[in-house]
Amino acid sequence: MNGPQVLRLLRVLLHLVVGLWTCAVVFPFIGAAGRQWRIKRWSIKLLAICRVRVVLSNPHGAVTPPRALIVANHVSWLDIFVINSIQTCQFVGKSDIRNWPLIGWLCEKGGTIFIARGKQRDVRRIFQGLVTSIQAGERVAFFPEGTTAAQGAVLPFHANLFEAALDAKVPVQPYALRYLDQQGNLHPAADFIGDMTFAQSMLTILKAPPMQAELIQLAPVDTSGLHRRELAALTHSLITEALGQTESVAVKAQVQA
Repeated sequence: MNGPQVLRLLRVLLHLVVGLWTCAVVFPFIGAAGRQWRIKRWSIKLLAICRVRVVLSNPHGAVTPPRALIVANHVSWLDIFVINSIQTCQFVGKSDIRNWPLIGWLCEKGGTIFIARGKQRDVRRIFQGLVTSIQAGERVAFFPEGTTAAQGAVLPFHANLFEAALDAKVPVQPYALRYLDQQGNLHPAADFIGDMTFAQSMLTILKAPPMQAELIQLAPVDTSGLHRRELAALTHSLITEALGQTESVAVKAQVQA
């Protein structure tokens, strides 16, 4: 790493320490609004240190409903902070994240709900809490792919948690997310796949040229009369189309229960 890259790494580490201190010392004494404001501000600064510029795109002029279940495709650990930099959300994340150094603890204190993918007991355990949170007006978000995918691909969506929108009688708010370089091409440093660790991904991003995170807000999906599998397939199609990808009938058919 060269001098500027080392400096960025030190700034990231200091910023993580500030986040840990805020969660441990400040959060217990402030309300939900104060925590959300600090999470948003912390996310914005983290992205700035990593030289990630967030652009919110709303090509169809979609209006965000006051209550909705938010879904997006999943590229990187950056996704959580990109979305939080626009609107703080309560995320549902895979249980592996809890074990990430520093970031896992920060995500937990920031309100992330951890779920063991593929374990129906875990899904049932948190399901009613999600419905209650949505009905109370909290912003609940999850990544229905269940894992990250390399840019240029959107994996089949798991349908289970879409049931929360049906029970809460709220729409689904889909977002499409991609990371671009200065030429407008997909930025390779954003990919967080395979056996790559969080530390390796962080170093890759800090060494790479700046990137732009484009968060594309799509029209809310009315859930009335739909099954969770239909919701999963529909939002998958909308996100895939927004990213300019061609979705085959075979992929559409792979929506998981």
